[in-house]
Amino acid sequence: MKLKRTLFIFALVFVSAMTYAQTSNNVWRDLSEVTYKIGEDDFGELYIPVFSDKIKKLEGKVVEADGYIIPFEGMFKPEHIILSSLPLAECFFCGSGGPETVMEVMMKNPIKYTSKRVRVRGKLTLNDKDPEKLMYIVVDAEILN
Repeated sequence: MKLKRTLFIFALVFVSAMTYAQTSNNVWRDLSEVTYKIGEDDFGELYIPVFSDKIKKLEGKVVEADGYIIPFEGMFKPEHIILSSLPLAECFFCGSGGPETVMEVMMKNPIKYTSKRVRVRGKLTLNDKDPEKLMYIVVDAEILN
């Protein structure tokens, strides 16, 4: 009986860990389910994000995302970074990625720049109103590695 209970607890922990790993590792995949509509502002035409229901369910939730810090010359702020799911040569600002591959990250504590892949955790907010900001913003973030 004790063995069955131990196996059941082990299976439950394993399934929970797998579920957590699948959701936390796939945040970029979930965020890629965005479409766009064309709108206008004082400067002309712009693309306005239309978030899928899956993305809307993530708003206000704590998410984990891994990626690369995008270093803007003279603009790196240790408490406000841009994180790209793609390496620098492929990121939205530098290469072939779309706007869904980057996010603004507001850190709880300042960090040092690194060209290595980093992982952050924080609360996701969605932005479809302010064209001066990215559409994905993570606040109260901390670095995990």
